[in-house]
Order: sequence, then C-alpha cells, then structure tokens
Amino acid sequence: MSEQPSPCPRPHDSGRQVDTSSSGNIQIQPNAHIHASGSRQQRSRKTTRRGWIPDQPGAWVMALAPALAGAIYGSVWSVIKPDASMTAAGWLVLICWVLCYCVEFTAARWLKSHCNARYLPPVIGYCITLIVVGLPFLIMHIDILVWAPLYTVLAAVSFAGAWFRRERSLWANAAAVIAASLMATITLHYAANSPSIPQVSLPGLVLSLCFAATQFGSVLFVKTMIRERGKRSYVVTSWVWHVALLAWWIAAANQNLFLVILGLILLARAIALPLIARHQQVRPVIVGITECFTSLVAFGCILGNALTVI
Repeated sequence: MSEQPSPCPRPHDSGRQVDTSSSGNIQIQPNAHIHASGSRQQRSRKTTRRGWIPDQPGAWVMALAPALAGAIYGSVWSVIKPDASMTAAGWLVLICWVLCYCVEFTAARWLKSHCNARYLPPVIGYCITLIVVGLPFLIMHIDILVWAPLYTVLAAVSFAGAWFRRERSLWANAAAVIAASLMATITLHYAANSPSIPQVSLPGLVLSLCFAATQFGSVLFVKTMIRERGKRSYVVTSWVWHVALLAWWIAAANQNLFLVILGLILLARAIALPLIARHQQVRPVIVGITECFTSLVAFGCILGNALTVI
C-alpha cells in the first residue's frame, strides 16, 4: 500500500504551499499570500509618500515660480530704493504659499476620492502646519486678508474641479494659473516693504501678467501634446496664443530682449513639437522635460526683464 502524503507542510517548507493532486503527487508552490502581502506593503508605502508630497515637478515650478520671482524682485527693491527697508516678510509669504500648495494638492486628492479617509491625514497635517506658520504672519500683516475673497473663489473652483474629476479642464487650469501668478504681486509687496509698492502695484501686475500668459500658454501646449493630441482646434488656439504673446512682448520691448527671446522659444516649442508628433510619437516624459526647461527659462527671462527696469 502506497504512503499517503500529508496535507500539512513540513517545517522547512513553511514558506510554501503543498498541493496534493488526485494522483498522490506532491506539488510545492511558493506561498502566494506572502508575496501579495509584500506587494500591498510596498504599494502602501508608495501611496503614503505620494499622498504627502506633490509628485509633479512641473506643477511645483508653475506654482512657486511667480511667488519666488516676486520675493527676489522685492528684496532687490528693498536694497536699492531709499524709501524701502529690508524685511523677511516676503519670504514668509513664500513659505506660507508652499504650504498652501501642499494643502491644495492633498485636499484635491481627498475630494477627488469623494472624501476617502485614506487621503485625509495629509490634509489635516498640512492645515495644522499652515496655521502654525501662517497665523503669526497674519497677526502682524492683517492687510493680507484683502486677497482672501479672490483666493476663496479660486480655491472653490479648483476643489470643484477635483470633486467632479475635471481638474485637467481649462477652467480648473485657469484658476490654478491665476492663483499662482498673482502671488508675484503679493510677495513683491511684502518683500519690498516700500510705500512705492502697495498691495496692487504696476511692477507686481506686470510680473503676474507675464507669468499668467506664459503658464496658460503652457497649459494649451501640453494639451496639444497629450490629452487633446490631434485636435486641430487646440493646436490652432495654442499657436494663436503664442503668436499674440510674442507680438505683445515685441511691441513692449525697449532695448530689453529678455521677453522677446522667451516669446521666440515658447512659440518655437508650441509649433515644432505638435508637428513632430504628427509623424512620430513624442512620449509624455519628453513633453514634461521640455516644459520644465521652458518654465525655468521663463522664470529667468521674466525676472531678468523686471530687474532691468528697477
């Protein structure tokens, strides 16, 4: 009489499953639940990390570049102009804006999931940090609340886009561009610390308008390459936008070619890559690298143009 195999694994096979077939043969297989558990833990760590840290470098640049430019410009103003004095207020606003961006990113993800508790801890964490950092600044600079109604509307539009999962729509993108671009005016005011630079100033508005025009052109270009690829209406709109942008900067140039050079670079990119994409595939990573590069060039050219007219 043949020996019947035991259905229980031996001690040295504790990490495997023993399968007994009807023929009496033993088939030893890897323990599937161990691998599944490891995969779940790895996904959980990745989700946790991404849930706390915005994972789009291009979005980081677009969100922070205008505020950083305003802080730098205002600091230079405070050193050069006799009616100004140096202060750290503009840089504190920049730090608060970084936290605001983190709050927006995590809250939008939470709302997009329709309030899944899994995404709530980062929202609470960043909100508490923002209150701790921002409340002292608010007490010392209560006048910043003049911007509260506008930013409340912009935040509502952004969060509505997340809730309805339309965060990539033109109206949601426009709200994000306006919110980021206006920060140049705000950080400039507080960094300059000068009566010549009120809450709404001409230098601040010029900075904000240049960033807004550049960033919305970037939105249109990226759509022609990824989400709306092949749609002639988006390509034409993008080209018209960039031609108008270049024409504006040529007309406004006064022996200062920073913006003209930027306009030529942006127009060349907006025309060339969609034409290339008609004949061969352009991977999203190439589009992303291109946008990171042009965003950095835009930051340098817009700030350089502003600093030459102080």
